[in-house]
Amino acid sequence: MENQSIEADHASLTQDGPNDYLSFKIGEEEYAIDIQNVQELRRYETVTHIANSPDYVKGVINLRGIIVPILDMRIKLRMGPQHYDDLTVVIIVNLAEKLTGIVVDSVSDVVTLAPNDIKPAPMIQELVDSNYLLGLGSLDSRMLIVVDIARMINSAQIGQLNLSEKCEVGVLA
Repeated sequence: MENQSIEADHASLTQDGPNDYLSFKIGEEEYAIDIQNVQELRRYETVTHIANSPDYVKGVINLRGIIVPILDMRIKLRMGPQHYDDLTVVIIVNLAEKLTGIVVDSVSDVVTLAPNDIKPAPMIQELVDSNYLLGLGSLDSRMLIVVDIARMINSAQIGQLNLSEKCEVGVLA
């Protein structure tokens, strides 16, 4: 069943023309997400922590009056301890008018990948949940892990965390 979902996601990629992706680094690996989901890039700043939230939810920030949850991709993808420095970036993602920030080590550039540049992701669930992967993008000598950011953010674990309700009633840590 899981393979069918991954294959269906990859098949949907091949029906479209080339797409632009924002590439970023987490550790030594390079990832990419569809640029159409990216609203803006920000430097990492101190967050307000939320009590009883999963470890990958760093907290929330106030972005021009909008409370935005901040997720640490390094923790979500089980990449080891996080280290924040001047290169650490928060990518603000806009999905169906809901904003979420994802913390990454650094942003590389915008790349264009044609559907035939993206191959199905191997089943490597012990390393990363392949449900979140659209495939592996090949660009010159670079290999990019193409992430389905909508699926990752809307996953059951994150979906159960209703940050806006917690923020309204003042349950901030």
